[in-house]
Amino acid sequence: MKIDHIETFVLKAPLGDQRFYWSQSCATERASLLIRIGTDTGLVGWGEAGVSMPVEHAAAFIHDVAAPRVLGKNALETEPLWHDLYSYSRDFGRKSTPIDALSGIDIALWDIRGKEAGRPVHALMGGAFRDTVRSYATGLYYRGNDVRDVAGAIAQVRDEARGYVERGFTAIKGKVGLLPIRDDIKRMAAVRDEVGADFLLMSDANHAYNFHSAVRMGQALEELDFHWFEEPLVPEDVEGCAALRKKLSIPIATGECEYTRYGMLELLKAGAADILQPDISACGGLSEGQKILALATAYHTPVCLHAWGSGVALAAALQLTAIIPSIPHTAFPVAPENEPMFEYDRNPNPLRDDLLSEPFTLEGESVRIPQGPGLGIEINQKVLAQFTVAGRTSGRGTK
Repeated sequence: MKIDHIETFVLKAPLGDQRFYWSQSCATERASLLIRIGTDTGLVGWGEAGVSMPVEHAAAFIHDVAAPRVLGKNALETEPLWHDLYSYSRDFGRKSTPIDALSGIDIALWDIRGKEAGRPVHALMGGAFRDTVRSYATGLYYRGNDVRDVAGAIAQVRDEARGYVERGFTAIKGKVGLLPIRDDIKRMAAVRDEVGADFLLMSDANHAYNFHSAVRMGQALEELDFHWFEEPLVPEDVEGCAALRKKLSIPIATGECEYTRYGMLELLKAGAADILQPDISACGGLSEGQKILALATAYHTPVCLHAWGSGVALAAALQLTAIIPSIPHTAFPVAPENEPMFEYDRNPNPLRDDLLSEPFTLEGESVRIPQGPGLGIEINQKVLAQFTVAGRTSGRGTK
């Protein structure tokens, strides 16, 4: 089964007055890069590349660098193809755009493998530990025209947290790092007061702090009994993250800005992560996700995937989540510290909610792992066309 052509679709959905903020940016649109790989048998596979980057960069790399190396190759040979693309770009691109592009290609090839076998990806990876996964709501962003309105920000997170509780969630992750620490502490304290003592809360700084400010924020989160403190420091500061982990008792979650098993290995060797958070659409795809899981188990470190993108990215993340073992194993896993959770972004995103013919839905707070062949999804072609702002094809019918 030969790779016949590769198509990319740059999707963008403006948010208008629904924009939201975190410590590093303001989201004025949702953007995704989808990859469709076609074969000479007619089978096609879908993937998604990139997370927090201009997706046009990955699209250009796919067509101008990667496509000439994979066109005509056996679509089922995911491992040789992965190593060929990675080795080719090793001298200039062990992180960022080349690995983002590789991730999307690899996911699409696994989708083809599953469809060819008539089985879901997780079955080809050795079988699932679960067919549903507990989700947590990612929300509590900064909203409104004036993020300096602290009283308004506190009222907003209270209302938002209450809404998640009413919809059946028992776990929420909220953002910090944009306001002064004293004000963000007030926001998170208001959330804890709203949801009660037994509710699972996490906080994500998107690497907004230096070491000393991270200690201060982390100690406040400890007092509020938060479950983890995510990305407190810039991703380059691995030693600082390890030192922070020794300073605080709250677990440190990190890894969404890291790439491949090699980057994750540095975090694990340094003792910089209590919870590892690779993103399958960026860290190297499903093939690399399996290897990262193996590393994590060797270091006895739980994995909760970062999931941010369209319905395609979520489907890929769910397939890998199905094969994450409990770390450590218990006969009757009930402790959240041992079991993976699934990130369920609650911000507006039609690329997530409308793109799939059968969108993901919550059963209480659980998400069902797709059981159909490959990623187990079908794309709504009308929605794809509606949000596609740029497209390109390499291979069949192109010059």
